[in-house]
Amino acid sequence: MKIHACMIIGLTAVGAILAPARAETLPSALASAYAYNPDLNQQRAGVRVHDESVAKAWSGLRPNASVIAGLGAMRTELLVPTIRLPFMHERIYLHNDHDGNPQAVTVNVSQTLFDGGRTLNNVKKAESTVLSARANLRLIEQAVLQNAATAYMDVLRDTAILSLRQNNIRVLELQLANTRESAAAGYLTETDVAQAEAALSQARSDLYGAQARLKRSAASYHRIVGEEPKRLQPAGSVEKLLPRSVEDAVVIATGGHPGVEAAHHQVDAAQFAVHAAEADLLPSASVSGQLSQQNDFFLGLPGWRQFSYGVNVNFRVPLYQGGADFASVRQAKEQVGQARFGVDMQMGDARANVVGSYASLEAAKLQMKSDHATVKAAELALNGVREEAKVGLRTTLDVLNAQQSLLHARVNVVVSQHDVVVASYAALASIGRLNRAALNLDVEHYDAEEHFEKVRGKFFGVDTP
Repeated sequence: MKIHACMIIGLTAVGAILAPARAETLPSALASAYAYNPDLNQQRAGVRVHDESVAKAWSGLRPNASVIAGLGAMRTELLVPTIRLPFMHERIYLHNDHDGNPQAVTVNVSQTLFDGGRTLNNVKKAESTVLSARANLRLIEQAVLQNAATAYMDVLRDTAILSLRQNNIRVLELQLANTRESAAAGYLTETDVAQAEAALSQARSDLYGAQARLKRSAASYHRIVGEEPKRLQPAGSVEKLLPRSVEDAVVIATGGHPGVEAAHHQVDAAQFAVHAAEADLLPSASVSGQLSQQNDFFLGLPGWRQFSYGVNVNFRVPLYQGGADFASVRQAKEQVGQARFGVDMQMGDARANVVGSYASLEAAKLQMKSDHATVKAAELALNGVREEAKVGLRTTLDVLNAQQSLLHARVNVVVSQHDVVVASYAALASIGRLNRAALNLDVEHYDAEEHFEKVRGKFFGVDTP
């Protein structure tokens, strides 16, 4: 049996084993994962959360306004002494009781004029954090697409292996029947029958394991892609999208990998945090206004009114605040150094991942070439052993061993074909180019910038876009 035929048998079996529906291709599976994968959608929601931090940062230079209103009840009892005349034995008091409802409304408005640059630096810090979150989103997108490609190829591999195992059982069942006939005729012994029975029993055990592995792979596919695998079609590697040399790949990865970009944006955010902390050491200025209306507040007397308004310009010059502000600046500077080490770490990881993924891809291709040669040799060996067994030069065990060698060789070819495709996707991810655009996936692009532009300058409203 030819190697490509093995794969075709396995692929055809997917429809019978998993779901009799339309054929699925690897690009369509990747598109489905891009649109529906919960890990990816969770990360997108996280980026939208970061978008709101920019609007919050801008609030430092926007006016604050509030209204305070009060309503109460008051009872007043007045005893007003009169002038005591000489002929009066006791002082006479004038008694007056009345009820009132004090009311007050105050409107306060304040506006920061200068805060040492704190707000502007907080805005820049928030924007850098958003850019870092977007880079991490691309990182998760790569991971999801790579996992989806791996899950797709796992189902193909396990389906083809299952088909090989099933075919092996049919061959061994026929072998056992022939062995029993030969033993009954006296050409073979019961030992030969026992060997054939043992081989068939082991093949059935291997079949059960193959069925379990396929079910696990199908479950993993459903979790990542969001749907059951349906008649998966053969898939090839994406090696054509890779730079030809490892050196070129390293340059691309260290310059544009999402992990490296995220780390650079974290450095920017940390530097703006230093400037924001230094603003606490600088003078600040603000203006505030107040408008107030009070009714019945003087002893609760009805009809009493008081109206007031005022404007204040406030200046603040920090002198000493216990050293907390100085510690905050030093802390922010240390965080810049920490973030820079993060860049070094990401660049080192990117370089190592590129070298490792390229080595794995090359090894997988060499392994596949070797496995194909092994299959050809095993086919010739099995044919020769069978012919020799017909004339008594080989035993039943020799034939069974040759059959198992061919089966293992064919399984290895299926595995190596799987490994080449998976390794090519891993290599593409290592340079940071495993994305919707590079793969030309037929799915709507998720534009993180669109939500950001809707909320960055939003003054009012609690509804999300």
